[in-house]
Amino acid sequence: MTREGVPPAETSASVPPSAPGSAPGSAPGSAPGPAPGAAAAPGPASGPGAAPHSLPGRGVPAAPTATYRLQLQPEFPFAAAERAVAYLAGLGVSHLHLSPVLTSVPGSRHGYDVTDHGTVREELGGERGLRQLAATAHGHGLGLVVDVVPNHMAVPEDLRLNQPLWQTLRDGPSSPCARWFDIDWEAGGGRVLLPVLGERLHEALPLLRVEDGVLRYGTRVLPLREGTAHLPMDRLCEAQHYRLAWWRLARTELNYRRFFTISDLIAVRVEDPDVFAATHHKLLQLLREGVVDGLRVDHPDGLADPGDHLRRLHAATGGRWTVVEKILSDGEALPRDWPVAGTTGYDALRHLDGLFTDPAGHEQLAVLHRRFTGVPDDRGGRWAETRQRAAHRVVVHDLAAEAERLTRAAARACAASDDLSLRDHAPWALRAALRELLVRLPVYRPYTGAGRPPGAGDAVLLERAAEGAHAAFRVPEEAEAVDAVRKLALGLVDGSADAREFPARFAQLSSALRAKSVEDMAFYRYTPLLSACEVGCEPDRPALGPDDFHACCARLQRDWPASSTALSTHDTKRSGDARAALALLTECPEEWAALLGTAEPPGAAEPAGTREPAGAAEPAGTAGVSGAAGASGAPGNPGTPKAAGSPGAAEAPRGQGAGPRAPDRHTAWTYWQTALALGVFPPPPDRLVPVLLKSVREAGLRTTWTEPDAAYEEAVARYAEEAPHGPGADALRTLADALAPHLRANVLGAALLHLTMPGVPDLYQGTEHVRRTLVDPDNRAPVAFPAADGDGAPGTAGGPGAVPERTALDAEKEALTVTALRLRARHPELFSVAGSYRPLRPQGENARHCVAFVRSGAVLTAVTRLSLRLAARGGWGSTRLTLPDGVWQDALAPHDAPRALRGEQALDSLFARAPVALLVRTGD
Repeated sequence: MTREGVPPAETSASVPPSAPGSAPGSAPGSAPGPAPGAAAAPGPASGPGAAPHSLPGRGVPAAPTATYRLQLQPEFPFAAAERAVAYLAGLGVSHLHLSPVLTSVPGSRHGYDVTDHGTVREELGGERGLRQLAATAHGHGLGLVVDVVPNHMAVPEDLRLNQPLWQTLRDGPSSPCARWFDIDWEAGGGRVLLPVLGERLHEALPLLRVEDGVLRYGTRVLPLREGTAHLPMDRLCEAQHYRLAWWRLARTELNYRRFFTISDLIAVRVEDPDVFAATHHKLLQLLREGVVDGLRVDHPDGLADPGDHLRRLHAATGGRWTVVEKILSDGEALPRDWPVAGTTGYDALRHLDGLFTDPAGHEQLAVLHRRFTGVPDDRGGRWAETRQRAAHRVVVHDLAAEAERLTRAAARACAASDDLSLRDHAPWALRAALRELLVRLPVYRPYTGAGRPPGAGDAVLLERAAEGAHAAFRVPEEAEAVDAVRKLALGLVDGSADAREFPARFAQLSSALRAKSVEDMAFYRYTPLLSACEVGCEPDRPALGPDDFHACCARLQRDWPASSTALSTHDTKRSGDARAALALLTECPEEWAALLGTAEPPGAAEPAGTREPAGAAEPAGTAGVSGAAGASGAPGNPGTPKAAGSPGAAEAPRGQGAGPRAPDRHTAWTYWQTALALGVFPPPPDRLVPVLLKSVREAGLRTTWTEPDAAYEEAVARYAEEAPHGPGADALRTLADALAPHLRANVLGAALLHLTMPGVPDLYQGTEHVRRTLVDPDNRAPVAFPAADGDGAPGTAGGPGAVPERTALDAEKEALTVTALRLRARHPELFSVAGSYRPLRPQGENARHCVAFVRSGAVLTAVTRLSLRLAARGGWGSTRLTLPDGVWQDALAPHDAPRALRGEQALDSLFARAPVALLVRTGD
């Protein structure tokens, strides 16, 4: 779960109780059946009476052949999922992939805010509803995969809903439940800071009341320490094991670990065997009884020791198919000693997207972005500088409490060590060293621990980070604090409990920093190509060639053949089809520049007035300043932004007609790309306004979730409401119409590669047809599933839940999806660990525009890439592809026009009907 896993109102450090969340956008319905006349796919592998993929008493189930993610919520409970089973079985998937099912905060639309690990959520239908869904799914040959949330629990408004936390707050550190939570009792003087007040305590006292033996504050319900209910309110508050506080204190004073910066999610110490047993009892029961067949583990990088946790989980489940939401950075590999099937698929997503991104065009967009927006290099102009500044801001500002806790631990560990080189480091120097190391790590976290030698990769990562951190100090001797922190992070310091815990806490803070600074800030600042600003991607280097893709597939087949692969998830900032539309801009940057010239009137505001909170960023080079600022740990001042009209600030083409005025050009750039991604004309404000406001708040250049600029946000919303009526909207639709044939190539190409490459394809709800959605909550809305006909094939449905009218591309994509999924279901051996992957190399002048491979000598995939550039070159010309020996049947050909192919094929002939081909070997 990235930070996109919570509603906007919960995304920043302790948003005040009254802070409103963004209204969820609407979302289109689900897909209808396959296109009339499409080739008959191999018969369904599931349906009533088919052999289930997972049934009680039949041993450990095999890995899925394909999974289908459903977002459960009160508007889409187990019963709604059960009604969709026949349709989904007809698609050809083998398992339903369910969002979290355990009891969570009432009304939650995501389920990651668990309150009770021992029960299934009643709002979804309870355990009875889940078991009924499982029975129906098994009856149609489908298994269930469930999302597991081991890292945190909710701090609900009514704390009685979370009984372990209720007891901990009532009884203090002596409570048997206190071991559940990662609380620094010493820092709080034996109390837990609860930053839930909308005002300072003295102002809140009149609003507090004791009623029925509990303390109430608005809708909040809190426990009372025994024998304190009769005390005057000021003394009563002081007598509790928790300290009620103004919500703004969380950023610097919080003394419990939380999920990223969300104070309403408290970290769980699942590394404790008793806590693991208590939090996993219900899910393990459901696994043993055959209700659930596999697991997705949310955010393993938040755990103290992910490898140890996964080994314990593997033993407890008997080796069930399990994937982990591990975000791999460029060049990073999943640890080989983790007993899992693989990741949730963001690594595959990056390689799929990269194939359809033109490197030269992306560079042109990056140059245009700098000129048009005028943003400074470190606030969106260049990626490395932007990422670094965002990391400094987050570690100094958003994660200040977590960084300070780790600084205290470092100081105590150094003081207690027998290694005299660790002595005589001032707290400010250790604090600066910690920050400078963390912001330079190129991955989410290292996997180190006390009492075991660090892996070679982790040692190298920290050594390289230390080299840069040294340079940030002005006094070389003070830079030795970096070496002390590096030794602690690598687990090389013996002795105290602080030293033993430091590697895990350092890694946990590192993962939170990476997620917050990259996914939730830098991705919204550096925006030349929004489709490249995606989890696991490299925004400055998004383009990948066929050789990169083939290498990725070879690694998957060799090392993780049962890993999940994905194009869209509940956490992607844009769906796969929305990103497919945006990728086309790298093939026509000149047309994009012309659109901006039409859309933006002369004199539009520049972004030079960025208003980062004071002290929010600490540029490199200031960490080791000696004297008052350094000694106190005060952060440095932000750099000076470019002034409006400075070189490079206003060199993009300007329009001549009147139109709505954007509050700044960074917002205008983001708006028009977002509108193109959505593909609805005119762009609907009800979906664009929430997304645009989220973008500017996450970017934090002019407004933030916790320090909003109301006038600026009003201007942003007004622009999103008025822009559809300006000249830019017509220009955008004209561009979208011109790009439609190439969007078709991207959408179908990415889908077919995803469904036939190594790994287990995970389809997000509704993406069997064209689905262009934006960041949550836009992509979380329930989908309307069609009914299924008697044999389980996709059909149609009428009434209020009817599927929207389809486009030709909707039908074409669904026909392709059904064909590929049913092929996988009927012949799993061709795509499994026992199968093989072999690249095919086209020959000819335009060979780079085709990607092709063969699975197990029996299934051939070929797709067109960068089709707009190809068209500009005059088409395929003499480019050809040699098929492996045998006769190959075109699985996507219409019934009335079958094709049997062999030998060398001209690509203009192979792709005459469609920009993709799926061939099945039928004979010699």
